[in-house]
Order: sequence, then structure tokens, then C-alpha cells
Amino acid sequence: MAGPSHSTKSRTNTKHTIYRGIRCRSGKWVSEVREPRKTTRIWLGTYPTPEMAAAAYDVASLALKGSENVVLNFPHHVNSYPKLPSSPSPVDIQRAAATAAEMMALQIGDDRSSGSRSGGFNEGGSVESYSLDTLSGNTQMITTEKEYVDEEALFHFPSLLDNMAEAMMLSPPRINSSSWEDPQGDYAESLWSY
Repeated sequence: MAGPSHSTKSRTNTKHTIYRGIRCRSGKWVSEVREPRKTTRIWLGTYPTPEMAAAAYDVASLALKGSENVVLNFPHHVNSYPKLPSSPSPVDIQRAAATAAEMMALQIGDDRSSGSRSGGFNEGGSVESYSLDTLSGNTQMITTEKEYVDEEALFHFPSLLDNMAEAMMLSPPRINSSSWEDPQGDYAESLWSY
């Protein structure tokens, strides 16, 4: 009788060793939370830093499980998180999680996220950006807009390729040949003299 076949491939562990509810996927950090007493999960998003993904998980956990008996990644940030959604719908939880992640990016001062204030790149080469309304003291996600990022213009690809082609046509720098051609120098002595 043949037993169940097990894959000999070992799956690399992509979970973060410190933060709960996040894992690394294609160089970005993703976050999701399991709904209580269900087998389904709520996708919270993809973020450039583990701290942003962990903050999204914290807010979603608080919204789903309440403040009792919930293990948080940043328990000292509970009072600074945005207002929890009134309904347990996945869309409301995702919005609150995205807002918490953006607030975490602003708090940690990460140049990659606070400089662009974006939620990260998605597969189409566009950026998901989250706008925050902080005028009234209430931080709310008001829009999710997508804009195109021209990578060729960003990295100056046309001029980069031209510069690389020009560099291939240059001869390498010359070695200072005057010291090697000097028959008067005794180089063996200078190498081993102490």
C-alpha cells in the first residue's frame, strides 16, 4: 500500500519572526487576518515595510476580536490607531487597516513610504496611494487612487543605456608603466625588506 505522497520540496518560511499576521511575498510584506470562528481570511494588503503590515494586522485584529484577549504587534500604539470600523465587513476592516499602515509609515519616518506616501506598487506598475484627512483630528481613508509610474523616466533608462554603450567603447585606464620599466629599481628587495 502506498502512503500519502509528501513533497520533498521544503517550503521556505516567509513569516516574520517578530510580527504576527504578516509574511514576505516577492520582496513586499503582505498581511491578512482570519475571521473568528470561520475558515475565511480577510486580505489586508501589501506594504513595503513589515511595520506597516503589522499595524494593519493590529487594527484588523482589534476590529474583529475586540481589545480583550488579542495579541498585538504594537500594543503601545493602540491609542494612536484610527477609529475602528463600526461594522465587521471586510471592506471597512481593509480601509481601517490601510489607514493604520499609512499612519505607521509616517511614525517610523521610513523614506520609502513617507517620501512617496504610497501603499506600494501593484502588479500593473501603478501605485496605490492612500489619502488621509487629518484636518479635523480624525484620520480617515478618503480615497484610493491609482497613478501610473513611468519606470523608464524614473531611472533614466534611455540615457543609462547610451552611457553603458559609450563605456564599452572606451579603452581601460593605463597602468603607470614608468615604474615597471625602470631597470634601476630592485623590486624584490623592496617587497621583502622589513
